[in-house]
Amino acid sequence: MSAIPEVMHAAVYRGESTVRVEEVPTPEIGPGEILIRVEACGICNTDLKKIAYNLLPPPRIFGHETAGVVVAAGAGVSKFHPGDRVVAFHHIPCLACFYCRRKLYAQCPQYKRVGITAGFEPAGGGFAQYVRVMDWIVERGVERIPEGVSFERASLVEPVNTCLKAVAQCDPRPDEFVLIMGQGPIGLLFTMLARRTGARIAATDTIAPRLEIARRCGAQLALDPRTTEVAAEIRRQTEGRGADLVIVAASAPGIVDQAISCSRPGARILLFAQTSATERVEASGAEICVGERTLFGCYSASVDLQKESATLIFSGELPVEELISHRLPLVKIRSGIDLALHPGPKSLKIIVQPQRWS
Repeated sequence: MSAIPEVMHAAVYRGESTVRVEEVPTPEIGPGEILIRVEACGICNTDLKKIAYNLLPPPRIFGHETAGVVVAAGAGVSKFHPGDRVVAFHHIPCLACFYCRRKLYAQCPQYKRVGITAGFEPAGGGFAQYVRVMDWIVERGVERIPEGVSFERASLVEPVNTCLKAVAQCDPRPDEFVLIMGQGPIGLLFTMLARRTGARIAATDTIAPRLEIARRCGAQLALDPRTTEVAAEIRRQTEGRGADLVIVAASAPGIVDQAISCSRPGARILLFAQTSATERVEASGAEICVGERTLFGCYSASVDLQKESATLIFSGELPVEELISHRLPLVKIRSGIDLALHPGPKSLKIIVQPQRWS
């Protein structure tokens, strides 16, 4: 292993939607902790919102879809050694509190503590060359990457987990019609996972190449809401009823109202992309109450599904390479953030590679 430098490069959020690549001290680890050299980290929409809307005070180093190589292990660490290829989750619950006993892990006070940092207030740290992984994450939140699996593929384990948790919660069945609104990276993961249940899938997006990928990932219908009256088409496909389940995997004004209009009475509607406290949802009370619809949310990963999500990625069962459109060095992260905020026809999942220089 090469020597660990005293300073490293990191993309530091400085407030006012500004991210700058700077030199910062390489994190020091303590007992029970490990240091990971970051090889790949995906740009996630939740981090984009924190940056674009200045939701958290600076300075912070974001990035939580992290894969890399262990370069140092603190006293008492026996599970991992320098040279191990790993993917790390930045949230892990206590498994003992009120919420954990009800498997509402994302509401656990310990879960809300970020356990990976590259410096400053812990915020994931994957947009840096090295990250410090704290002891409770080392204990239950790190998975080894098998040989032959790329770091880029491995970085998708965490987002797959979040979607797998949501699919388990909304429970699509083989005889159901499922509408997935939005076919960005997360929406496409939903399409892949929902298709495994045997349900019939319809997908919507306004970017034509994404609709083509949705078809390859298992959607029987792929619709552009600008050119198709989606609610009418869904009713036509379901004997006039509407979708049994709607997964809202995009965030836009009025999208929840659209989801309701596409659903049948008694349907389930999952909100997945509405993660900012600044977002507001308006809906007809009667469509929920009189229509007996269930409107619910799902957020973040489940420790119970950690190994299953890793297996789905490592085995190659999910065609996640379809999602990766850009691999960028850390110095170009600003262009990656801008591209993710304003996607074009060829942009999907953007992976930052902090060890690359060009």
